[in-house]
Amino acid sequence: MSVTLPSSLDVWRMVTARRSFEGSLPVSGLTRLVEVLAAPDGEVAYTVDFDRDEFGVAYVAIHANAPLTVTCQRTLEPFVLPVVIDTRLGLITDERDEAALPPGYEALLVEDDGRVAMAAVIEDELLLALPLVPVNPDSTLPEELVVPDEEPPSDGRTDNPFAVLGELKKR
Repeated sequence: MSVTLPSSLDVWRMVTARRSFEGSLPVSGLTRLVEVLAAPDGEVAYTVDFDRDEFGVAYVAIHANAPLTVTCQRTLEPFVLPVVIDTRLGLITDERDEAALPPGYEALLVEDDGRVAMAAVIEDELLLALPLVPVNPDSTLPEELVVPDEEPPSDGRTDNPFAVLGELKKR
């Protein structure tokens, strides 16, 4: 298992060698991800494994954990959202090959030269894992915005929408 992830690697050689990489990337170095975060703090811990499955499909398995600082859309305050990625990407050279991937695989389109920037792939997966509207589960609305639950006044009887039919039947 290698610790450092090269900036670009030949995925077909990595699959043949069944290579694995483990390490961390600074969040501040992932420029597209930083644009949607409240702060570029923390690191992404990752494990990347190249292999073939029992059907001979070449894949890369990505496991990543990242505490990302996002803005809560309820309170507009920053909070740390733990993001976990566990995905298997089937390596394809043509978009038509995507339909042949087994269930549970996402497609990773590889250029003709076989080179892929894995840090960019990890960044893509993190962007896809972020919620569209992040909400801190520990947050509450300010008092002035909370509408109290009001029960309709009860006079002891319940209105039945079919009561009119019962009256018609009595006639």
